[in-house]
Amino acid sequence: MFNQLTTVSPISLTGYKLAVLIPCRNEGLTIGKVVREFRTELPSALIYVYNNRSTDDTVEQALKAGAIVRQEILPGKGNVVRRMFADIEADIYILIDGDDTYETRAVRRLIDRLLAEQLDMVVGARKAVETATGAYRPGHKFGNLFLTGFVKLLFKAKLIDMLSGYRVFSRRFVKSFPALSNGFETETELTIHALELKLPFAEEPILYGERPEGSESKLRTFRDGWRVLGTAILLFKEIRPFLFFSLVGLGLGTIALLLSIPLFITYVETGLVPRFPTAILAASIMLLAFLSLTCGMILDSVARGRREIKRMAYLSHALIQQK
Repeated sequence: MFNQLTTVSPISLTGYKLAVLIPCRNEGLTIGKVVREFRTELPSALIYVYNNRSTDDTVEQALKAGAIVRQEILPGKGNVVRRMFADIEADIYILIDGDDTYETRAVRRLIDRLLAEQLDMVVGARKAVETATGAYRPGHKFGNLFLTGFVKLLFKAKLIDMLSGYRVFSRRFVKSFPALSNGFETETELTIHALELKLPFAEEPILYGERPEGSESKLRTFRDGWRVLGTAILLFKEIRPFLFFSLVGLGLGTIALLLSIPLFITYVETGLVPRFPTAILAASIMLLAFLSLTCGMILDSVARGRREIKRMAYLSHALIQQK
């Protein structure tokens, strides 16, 4: 399906324990091909297919291709990723979907960059194959651009493709990642984890194709888009609570002022305070604004402590070195 974007670099993988992690639900048409390609590209890697309540022949095809098949009954990609990261021990982890849309042959390029630059994550930034007109549905393309831009604005980050499902990780990234999400928002959580702890990561361009005929995407543009956006906002609140609650307080304070100004003008002109319910409402909203600011200050200290704990968990694992 793909032509490689660049040549494969010659870094030896001897001595590294590699694990390919493939979350799957009803990918019987493609999973065998994906597994076989990784067996060719990474002969020493262990390839794990985590079956997530498939009703087709995904398990049979994965086993036939030589993968290690395990089960995760909780529905959703985030639940599968949590289980995989907890169960599997390796030096380098490769996470990819089983739908044969990603350029599997780019894996050496991603791993080489991880090792050469001593990174903790390399994201396969998708570039659609010219002949794959259906690779990106318009809604998905717009949603990816919007959500990537939203996170870039919140966290002041340089990102190209925040929602790519093709990533290579170091061990210390995987074992320090909390994995709290349940569904497709897990890619957002992976990216924000790197941004929060200021972990070294990069994006490497890869080719992206369309699904074969008969294969159906589990991603729902609006439903999963709202979930990803909600996750980004929730993590923004958890990671930068002072800024979040300051913005909330600013909004409430603005509303209170808009309600109060006409009352104040009337009071200056007549010495009377009309519309007592409005005055009480404005005072209450202003109080909420101050409370929001106070909560932000307290939670900012809590978030700093949590970030220090996460950082220490990250540093408890050795840096991956070239061998």
